[in-house]
Amino acid sequence: MLQVSYIRENKEEVLERLSVRNFNQPELVDEVIYLDDQRKSTQLQADELLAKGNAAAKQIGELMRNGKRDEAEAIKAETSKSKEDIKPLQEQLATIEHELHQKLVQLPNLPHKSVPKGKTPEENEVVLSNGTKPELPASALPHWELAAKYNLIDFELGVKITGAGFPVYKGKGAKMQRALINFFLAEAEKAGYDEMMVPLMVNEASGFGTGQLPDKEGQMYHVGLDNLYLIPTAEVPVTNLYRDVILKEEELPIKNCGYTPCFRREAGSYGAHVRGLNRLHQFDKVEIVQVVHPEESYEVLEQMSLHVQSLLQKLGLQYRVLRLCGGDMGFTSALTYDMEVYSAAQERWLEVSSVSNFETFQSNRLKLRYKGKEGKTQLPHTLNGSALALPRILASILENYQTEDGIKVPECLVAYTGFNFIG
Repeated sequence: MLQVSYIRENKEEVLERLSVRNFNQPELVDEVIYLDDQRKSTQLQADELLAKGNAAAKQIGELMRNGKRDEAEAIKAETSKSKEDIKPLQEQLATIEHELHQKLVQLPNLPHKSVPKGKTPEENEVVLSNGTKPELPASALPHWELAAKYNLIDFELGVKITGAGFPVYKGKGAKMQRALINFFLAEAEKAGYDEMMVPLMVNEASGFGTGQLPDKEGQMYHVGLDNLYLIPTAEVPVTNLYRDVILKEEELPIKNCGYTPCFRREAGSYGAHVRGLNRLHQFDKVEIVQVVHPEESYEVLEQMSLHVQSLLQKLGLQYRVLRLCGGDMGFTSALTYDMEVYSAAQERWLEVSSVSNFETFQSNRLKLRYKGKEGKTQLPHTLNGSALALPRILASILENYQTEDGIKVPECLVAYTGFNFIG
């Protein structure tokens, strides 16, 4: 959530940066400033009446102590009207604050100055490419056919149990999943991340804190009876570990990672591009999260990007890094890098990770602060990234490592799988 003080002091810059997102409600900025003016004016009136009442109470006490009861009763009668005037002002203030909050939560984060203007994924900027396109045998198959051929994943059994988008991993397919999870967690630990095991359901306050509510409410599974939400990513519970917390500056940076299943409704997704593992309602992911000093967050973002790239390099997958344009960025992000791997069998790029800097957008919603050396509390920056999401990684490994006789296992995974070939 943007800070009202920043919006007031930098209105033109805010409008200019929001235009990079193709944001079509610039009037919201004026409404926020207007409501904040109303809030300040109403608060001032209430404070003046309250101060007047406090002064009168003090005066009444002195008169009573001096035996001037009649004078005290006269002043008491006058102040009773002031008390009646305060109540509607307080009610008006609560209404204004609610309206102001409702307007603020509609404003997305401000894009970093390096974010390119654009509306569609085709306008994202390719930052770098790494690796070469694998040469596949003439009989090469897409991963969903390989999964059936080698009895690794049963999509139809998942439909029977739950529905489309909930696959069942079997035998070496299940072991590959577990191997990837353990590999990603081990690499995160080497990079200094502390692992957390977190709940898979969160309350509304947690969903609001990281920006999933109210923006992505329709994309999350809701457990109505208890008013809880199945997590779309471990980012939500891990970042919310620090909601309503005041950290010490020397505690920064905080580096956490966590493996969780993730649940997304993906409403409206259909077509050939969602076949097999390309898009699921339940999938596994290892997430990395950092809480850092504002002056260091963009350096940390580059480090997180390099960490994700190192995983792709060790897996031997061809990949590219994209800087997302304003129209393709998430609501809460100031700058996002997407990592895509090339699926040689499908002949298309598949997104496998997003690494984002949210600056103070999440910490303001979370009421997460840190106390500097001077004793002043400030908002830290939060960042997160997929390191990595498993479905499309597994799909790419199956497709890109296939041979005439079976599927090779990337060397870095053999210690975790216990086998080096699927055939």
